Amino acid sequence: MSKQEILINISGINRVYYDTTGKTTVALQDVDLDIRKGEFITFIGPSGCGKTTLLRLIAGLDSPQSGVVSIEGQPIEKPGYERGFVFQQAALFPWKTVEENIAIGLKARKVFKEKKQYIKDYIDLIGLTGFEKAYPHEISGGMAQRVAIARALINEPKVLLLDEPLGALDAFTRIELQTTIRRIWKKTGTTIVLVTHDVDEAVFLSDRIAIMTARPGRISEVITVNLKPERDRNDDEFIILRRRVLEKLELAGKHWSSRLIDPLEQPSISGVGEAI
Repeated sequence: MSKQEILINISGINRVYYDTTGKTTVALQDVDLDIRKGEFITFIGPSGCGKTTLLRLIAGLDSPQSGVVSIEGQPIEKPGYERGFVFQQAALFPWKTVEENIAIGLKARKVFKEKKQYIKDYIDLIGLTGFEKAYPHEISGGMAQRVAIARALINEPKVLLLDEPLGALDAFTRIELQTTIRRIWKKTGTTIVLVTHDVDEAVFLSDRIAIMTARPGRISEVITVNLKPERDRNDDEFIILRRRVLEKLELAGKHWSSRLIDPLEQPSISGVGEAI
C-alpha cells in the first residue's frame, strides 16, 4: 500500500483506563493498521475488546497513552469535520424536523446559507423524500438512523465512522439499511469504518475485516473480502467467508467462542455495544 493510498494510519496505539481505586484496564495494546482512501473496513471482535475505543481515537474523542493516529499524515488530536461519526443511537434533536436535524452540521460550520440546497440531495440519498418536515417521534428507528447518517455525510467527511448504528434495529430493517449504506458508499466514495458484532454485516459491507482479540485489544488478522460487488448472502463464497470469519473470531478470543453460532442456523450475530 503506497503512502498516497493511505488515509488513516494507526501506529503503536496503547490505551489504558484507570478507575478511582487505581485498577487499570488495558483496552488497546500495540495496535497498528493502515486504512485506505475510499475503502470500507470493519472492526469486529468480542465485547470489551476496544473496537469502540479505537473508533473514538480516530474521531478525536479520545487520546492514546502512546502511539499515533493520523489522517493524511496529520496527527488526530481533536474532533474535526473531515471525520463524521454515527453513534449506536441516532441522537436526533426531538424538537427539530428531519431536514433541520440534517442541517445542524452545516450551521455548526457556519456554511448553512451556502450549502442548504444540498439538504434535499442527502434526504434523497438516504431514501427519506417526503419526510423532510417529520419530527423524530413521527419516524421509525431505522429512519432516524438514516437521518443520523445524512447529518454526518452532509459535511462531506473524508471518513465516516459508524459505531454499531444498526445494532438496535429489527432484522428486516437492519438488512435494508445495510443495503442503503453500501449504496451510499459506492455513490459517494467516502471511506467508511464500521464497528459491529454482526458477522453477516461485516462480510456484506466490507472490503476488509479487522478481527480484534479479547482485551487487551489487538488486531489479530485483517481479512480481505474478495466477493462480487453485488453481495448475495446465499452465495457459496459468501457462506465460506462467513465461516472463515467465525473461525478466526474463535481463535482471537476464548471469551467469545462460547457465543459463536453456526451462521446457517442464525444468519447474524448481534450484540450490545461495549463501553470500551
